[in-house]
Amino acid sequence: MGTQILLLISGGVLVLFFLGVKIVRPTHRGLIERLGKYNRFAKPGFHWIIPFIDKIYVVNTTEQMVDAQPQEIITNDNLNASVDAQVYFRVIETEESVKSSQYNVNNYKLQIVNLARTTLRNIIGTLTLRSANSERGKINAELHSTLKNETASWGIVIVRTELKEIDPPRDVQDTMNKVVKAENEKIAAIDYATAAETVADGVKRAKIKEAEGYKRAQVLHAEGEAEAIMLVNEAADKYFTGNAQLLKKLETVEASLKSNAKIVIPTGTELVNIIGDMAGVLPIHLKKEGNGKSKDLLLSERP
Repeated sequence: MGTQILLLISGGVLVLFFLGVKIVRPTHRGLIERLGKYNRFAKPGFHWIIPFIDKIYVVNTTEQMVDAQPQEIITNDNLNASVDAQVYFRVIETEESVKSSQYNVNNYKLQIVNLARTTLRNIIGTLTLRSANSERGKINAELHSTLKNETASWGIVIVRTELKEIDPPRDVQDTMNKVVKAENEKIAAIDYATAAETVADGVKRAKIKEAEGYKRAQVLHAEGEAEAIMLVNEAADKYFTGNAQLLKKLETVEASLKSNAKIVIPTGTELVNIIGDMAGVLPIHLKKEGNGKSKDLLLSERP
């Protein structure tokens, strides 16, 4: 009988021991209460509590995310926009911060969501739909600042906030899409016109260059012809004018000889050298005067 009681007591002690064994993971911290009063802080590792007397509350200290959930917000231009946001936060690992997250706020996740929704209504309600879409960074910064200040005593830190979406009503969205499409088509038309103008300007410049080249070639050709004519005239003046006068004299002599006339030719002229061949006459030897001066030559017909 005594052995059975001993076994029962031993078994009960083992059960109580195992019931009191608690393991805290590295990603968590714990608060141990005894009879409803804070007793000690439980860091990661092995802990044993008195079953039914002690109670441990484990708190996740990793970064977490809560969704503010979509809500309809009336913008400053009286449009209903569906707004959704996400808040990233974590509980600070220190003992005081973990205690604050459990004793200073009832349910910090739920209260973060409600606070984020209220803050979004206050911010976006002062903006137009267009400005709300274009100033997402500003809205995120203001939402983050407000949540950080309001949760300072909760033992948590707001890591960042992300404005997930701002969706206008369906009919407004269709109108905005049409406007954007029209603007894109306008930009495309302007780009096409600019490209066509550039091509036309290139063709124009090419034709101008071609015309200038042709003009320059014509000018050079005319200048070449003018220079050639000038050279010909210079050669004619230099080589043919005197010969032409001589030819005229020969023609006169020839006409005179045909009528058996006598012609007096001045000495030192070139007619003496070629007259015989043209008129069939022989030159008469030069007669000398007593003073040594030459007289004119007298031509006669050949025998």
